[in-house]
Amino acid sequence: MKVLMLNGSPRTSGNIALALHEMEKVFEKNGVEYETILLGKMDIRGCMACETCRKTGKCVFDDIVNEIAMKFEEADGLVIGSPVYYGSANGTLMSALQRLFYSTHFDKSLKVGASVVSARRSGCTATFDELNKFFTLSNMPVATSQYWNNIYGWEPGEGDVDDEGKQVMRVLARNMVFLMKSIALGKKEIGLPEEEDRVWTNFTR
Repeated sequence: MKVLMLNGSPRTSGNIALALHEMEKVFEKNGVEYETILLGKMDIRGCMACETCRKTGKCVFDDIVNEIAMKFEEADGLVIGSPVYYGSANGTLMSALQRLFYSTHFDKSLKVGASVVSARRSGCTATFDELNKFFTLSNMPVATSQYWNNIYGWEPGEGDVDDEGKQVMRVLARNMVFLMKSIALGKKEIGLPEEEDRVWTNFTR
């Protein structure tokens, strides 16, 4: 099992890093390979809808997004972490995710997704919903926990006193491991769900 973890925070030791570390400990205990990539300080521009990726299979901007794409294709699960900025995810992370999901054409079905958010006070659930949309648009099961995947803190490391938040992350990681292993077993024992040809309906047609 392989999990790719994308940290959208510009803080290398911030509260998102703390939350992801709680998950990493569970992955290690269960023999799951993981890689964490810090995106928050990178210079990542947004998608410009040039659609070059439809011809080449990769984004026209040859940066970290294309590197992540190869790792994402090999992974069984994807974890996305972001602090809350004005009730939304970090802009750099969103630029990366929009390009990543738009430019990659490999089948993402049944890769397990999980999003993790942190904030001083509010905006967590809005950001949580925003990030989960990438998974639910791609046939990716969303891993859940015993509460929404939030951890609270303002200064780096403050999330360490959020005992409930840290427990939520550990439960999330265990549930994610279970889902990935169950899906692998299901593929082997009963096969994949039946597929239909994709139907596209434009509202202005």
